[in-house]
Parts: sequence; structure tokens; C-alpha cells
Amino acid sequence: MDKALAIMLIFFLAVNALAFFIMFLDKRKSKKASAERISEGMLFFIATAFGSVGVYAGMFVFHHKTQKWYFLVGIPLLILQNATLLYFIKENINAF
Repeated sequence: MDKALAIMLIFFLAVNALAFFIMFLDKRKSKKASAERISEGMLFFIATAFGSVGVYAGMFVFHHKTQKWYFLVGIPLLILQNATLLYFIKENINAF
């Protein structure tokens, strides 16, 4: 495996693990009325920044944000966007 590809894979896994953990934290905070929540905009930002798989997994593992249509539609679209961009980077990594 190419070193640049390995770094890209590690980055992708780290961002998605962080996104999954943030979904866990927000679900836990949602059960406490006084806790400051993580905004939906921040969750979408993390998903856009290559964390879409982690957010999507967190939605169903923690049953969090699954009633919101814009999460049910938007996060899978961001998975496609992330996958397309990762494919483009992988194919052109030597051109940079």
C-alpha cells in the first residue's frame, strides 16, 4: 500500500471514529435537559469533513436524529460526496 494512501485511510478512520463518538455524546446530552448540545450544523459539518459514515452509524446505533428527514436524506448524500472525493484523491494522489 502506498504511504499516502495509508495516511488517507488512517485520517478517514480517525475522523469517522470521532464523528461516531460525537453522536454518542450528543445522544447522552439529549437525555440531560441542562446539558449544552452539539448543534445539528456541527454534526453536518463533521459529516461533510469525511465523517459521514461515523455520523450515519451513530444515528442508528444510538437511535439519534433518525426522526429528522434532513439527516435521513442528507447524511447518505454526504456519504456519496465523501466517497466520490476520496476516489478522486486516490486516483490523483500521485499528480499532487
